[in-house]
Amino acid sequence: MKKLAVIALGGNALLKPGEKGTISELERNAAETCRYFLPLIKNDWQIVLTHGNGPQVGSTLIQHESAKDLVPAMPLDVCVSETQGSLGYILQQAMLNELRRNKIERYVVTMITQVVVDSKDKAFKEPTKPIGPFYTKDQAESLQKEKKWTMIEDSGRGFRRVVPSPTPVKVIQRLMIKELAQSGHIVIAAGGGGIPIYKKDDNDYEGIEAVVDKDMASAIIAIEIKSSVFIILTTVPKVYINFGKPNQQGIVRMTVSQARKYLDENQFGTGSMKPKVESAVNYLAKIDGKVIITSAENLAEAMEGRSGTTIISDIKKREDAGNLLLDFSR
Repeated sequence: MKKLAVIALGGNALLKPGEKGTISELERNAAETCRYFLPLIKNDWQIVLTHGNGPQVGSTLIQHESAKDLVPAMPLDVCVSETQGSLGYILQQAMLNELRRNKIERYVVTMITQVVVDSKDKAFKEPTKPIGPFYTKDQAESLQKEKKWTMIEDSGRGFRRVVPSPTPVKVIQRLMIKELAQSGHIVIAAGGGGIPIYKKDDNDYEGIEAVVDKDMASAIIAIEIKSSVFIILTTVPKVYINFGKPNQQGIVRMTVSQARKYLDENQFGTGSMKPKVESAVNYLAKIDGKVIITSAENLAEAMEGRSGTTIISDIKKREDAGNLLLDFSR
C-alpha cells in the first residue's frame, strides 16, 4: 500500500517577516520550502500539499480596493481563487524544478479546490481569521475606523485584519485529489483553505465571502484520502504551552486527550496554533494515523521523531507514545 501524506503549509512560508511579497521573494521561498519535501519524495511518499494564503489574499484585497475606481473590485472568495492559482503556480514550478534537479520522474498538479461551508455558520458574525499584513496599533485603529475592518492583536507580532472563517463541511474535488495522489502525482490543493462556497435553496453552489482555515480543510482531505500522516508546517519547531511566557514549554509528543485538555485551557492562539491542534484532533478521530506539527526545516527530523510535536490517538498511547513529553530546553 502506498504511503500517503498530507502536508499543510502555512502562507507565511512563502513570505518571510519583513518581506514585501515580490515575485522574486515568493519564488525564492517556494524553492527553499520545496527542498524540505525531497527526503519524503525520495522515500516513496505520495504527497498532497496544501497551503495557506493569509498574507497574499490580504494583499490581493488591497490591490482590488486600491484600483476599484479603474476596474471592478472582486469579492473575497474570488480573491481566494486568485491566490490559489498564483501560489499554486509558484509552488508547482518550484517543485518541478527540484524534481528535475534531483532526476526524479514525478508530475505536479495544482487543483483549484472548492470547499463547502454552512452559510449560517456563526463565524460570519464572529470573524477570527487573520489575513493580510501586520499593522501597528495606531494603524489598526485607523483602519478599523476608516474601513470598518475587524482588527486583532496576533500572537504578539502586531495587529491584523480578521475575516469570517467558517468550518469546512466538504471538499468538492476530494475524489480527484485522492485519485491523482494514489497515481503517484504530487498534488497541490485547497490553497488558502479552498474557495468557500455554499449550497443555495435551489441546490446550486455559490461563493461566499470568507477564508476557510487551511488546516481544517487539509484535515478533511487527509481523512478522505486516508493519509497515514497529516503534517502541519508552521513557523515554530513544535507546539508550545504557555507560549511567549517565561514558563513556555515545547511539547514533543501528546495524545488526543491531552490535546483536548490544552484546547479547553485556551493554551493555543485562536488564529494561529488552535486550529492546527483542532485539525489534528479531527483527523485522529477518523484515521488511525499520526499528526506532526513542526517547521519546514525540521520536517525530516520530525518524521523520524527527533523534532517537532507528534500527536497520536489515545489507543496508540499504550503501543507507542507513553505519556506526554515536554521539552524543557526551550
